[in-house]
Amino acid sequence: METKEKVRKKPKAKTLKKVLAAICVIILLIAVGDVISVNWHSDPKNIEVYETDNKYIKGIGNTQISAHRSGAGIMPEETLMAFENCAENTAFSVDVFEFDLHITKDDVLVLLHDDTLDRTSDSAEVFGKEEVRPEDYTYEELHRLNMGEKFTDENGDTPFAGLGDSAPEEIRILRVEDVLDYLMSKGSYQYIIEIKNGGELGMRGVDILYNILVERNLLDSVIFGTFHEEVSHYVDEAHPDLMRSATIKEVLDFWTAALVNKKDFEPSYSVLQIPYNMPLRLAANLGTAQVINYAHSHGIAVQYWTINDEDDMEYLYSVGADCIMTDYPDVLYEAIK
Repeated sequence: METKEKVRKKPKAKTLKKVLAAICVIILLIAVGDVISVNWHSDPKNIEVYETDNKYIKGIGNTQISAHRSGAGIMPEETLMAFENCAENTAFSVDVFEFDLHITKDDVLVLLHDDTLDRTSDSAEVFGKEEVRPEDYTYEELHRLNMGEKFTDENGDTPFAGLGDSAPEEIRILRVEDVLDYLMSKGSYQYIIEIKNGGELGMRGVDILYNILVERNLLDSVIFGTFHEEVSHYVDEAHPDLMRSATIKEVLDFWTAALVNKKDFEPSYSVLQIPYNMPLRLAANLGTAQVINYAHSHGIAVQYWTINDEDDMEYLYSVGADCIMTDYPDVLYEAIK
């Protein structure tokens, strides 16, 4: 009986070994493909030049430097202190400011990336609870916060922590009109502005932002963005003269069209704002000559976020990225200028 049982088990063992071997081969192929994809660099000589009316298409040698969240790696993100550091610093310069907006309880647009104030401010101490959302408070209530509370500098220090009521105005929460007025007084910049709210709040925020931009004659200097598709569609319907970037679905549609070089591709946006150094680049390496050429041939500017690695900065500059968004605009300036 023991002999028969052993004989019956052998085919199962062989089958299991084959399955394991096949799985190992698949994993190896994926790993090799991922390495190839992640490290794939196009030859800058393969970048083509197209005639275009899109002023955001810059091409090789003219890549714009964008301060992501106003230079979040250098100063407390999206605070006046961060904007001042970029606009008044003589060691580097910035072409484009990128920042995010949330609507407050009293319909004020304030600068904030996250949906809550926990990560960046002392909101838990001030309001006595966590998960504080800006739409639940007025601007005056939120203005009490120290937006530099959690900032950590390159030495690992938290220079603005524990300031409480003595926190300077430069690290208090900002209204969008205040930062725009400040930057307009310092120079001629372009802006990438994202509204983080979705649904009705996001649409109301778009209306408020649009009026602020019209009052300041800044419509031609702003690219609007959102991760909420319904808000993008609302922009197309209510404010078609507000230039916007592609939605996530539109980026995927673009990627598919670029892969097959679709001839009748007609985008409803003027700018792609896409990642580069992301996990699983095997699925979609968006930093290739194929992607950039296809976009430019269809009048679409290509802007990459959030590029903090110097090698990635230099590569994307070499292949004609129209704009590079980074938390470290000083590093990007040195890398490409």
